[in-house]
Amino acid sequence: MKDILADKNIVLGVCGGIAAYKSAELLRLFIKKGAKVRVMTSKSALKFIGEATLAALSGTSVCSDLFDAETADDGAAIKHIEWAETADAVVIAPATANMVGKLANGIADDALSTFLLAVTAPRFICPSMNTHMYENRAVQRNLDRLEQDGYAILEPGSGSLACGTVGPGRLPEPHEILALVTAGLTPKDLASQKVLVTAGPTHEPLDPVRYIGNPSSGKMGFALATAAADRGADVTLVSGPTVLADPPGVELVRVKTAQEMYTAVMERFADLDILIKSAAVSDFRPDTCCDQKVKKDKAADTICLARNPDILKEAGHAKKQQLLIGFAAETEHLEIYATGKLKEKNLDMIVGNLVTQAEAGFQADTNQVTLFFKDGTHATLPLMEKAQLAHVILDHIRQLPAR
Repeated sequence: MKDILADKNIVLGVCGGIAAYKSAELLRLFIKKGAKVRVMTSKSALKFIGEATLAALSGTSVCSDLFDAETADDGAAIKHIEWAETADAVVIAPATANMVGKLANGIADDALSTFLLAVTAPRFICPSMNTHMYENRAVQRNLDRLEQDGYAILEPGSGSLACGTVGPGRLPEPHEILALVTAGLTPKDLASQKVLVTAGPTHEPLDPVRYIGNPSSGKMGFALATAAADRGADVTLVSGPTVLADPPGVELVRVKTAQEMYTAVMERFADLDILIKSAAVSDFRPDTCCDQKVKKDKAADTICLARNPDILKEAGHAKKQQLLIGFAAETEHLEIYATGKLKEKNLDMIVGNLVTQAEAGFQADTNQVTLFFKDGTHATLPLMEKAQLAHVILDHIRQLPAR
């Protein structure tokens, strides 16, 4: 499966604000995802970022003049109409108060505003301005009107701004804008589905400063939760300890131990349509946990362990209408262990991978997996980014027989 942005025609609109420098990085991210990007700017935007930079990154001429035929494909077409007709999405980042006001009131007096009135593709507005300007009732009224008119608005971040004020008005980071656009263009084929994903490791404490755990990063589970939310699902993510940022549009439940993860999953299980169990849960925990740090001269030579609850097995016994998806992270005999787990725990599909493979371990941004199904078939997938793999896994889940 290609990235959702691959081969999409995106027009990036840049307005005249100090945050215009971030548009170069956003443009680079779009290109990296395989999108074809054209850039249209207000004339004041070129006071903040060079036209040559935007042209070099996009590989095509920048349009800032309504009557400059050079940027039309045939050298003669009215480019604001031609670009509007071929665009799959339009992103305005940064969007100034001036541009927001123009769009809200149907004013078209330059290339960018005229182009936007002709666009029928999804439009994403990323406001960036002085805090007091952003909070002005006229600006808020204009943003409300744009939202009512079908524009997607990405709320600005808060913090210290270049103008010296502190508060909302900061342009979101390029990766956040990329996530908004990706979600907006993703087909909502999981709408009405309740999905729970588990992610990350569990930490089983020995004392207040030591624990039994594993090196799972949670990246695969977070990617699955993000992809499911982008596809319209109602998503809950139950995660063990990770350093990953909260994914947008997802209810995040943070836990530490296997017992806490078991409780969080099972109390929600009856209402689910799909459970995707990608967390690397510790099979054992210390039989006792000391209240204070154990000094090494007083530590025992052995640690007694107790079994943790088997979340997948319990869910497999309890499932009715739910689809249950497991993961098998192995170091050898992948097919034997994965298919055994599939049958033993009453799963509908299991995702198996060898964590000893290069670029496919716990901490990697990529993964290479084999999907095993109840009917005895399997599908071996190539190495790919975990964000892309998440959508491939969801595609296969959608093809599973309904219960």
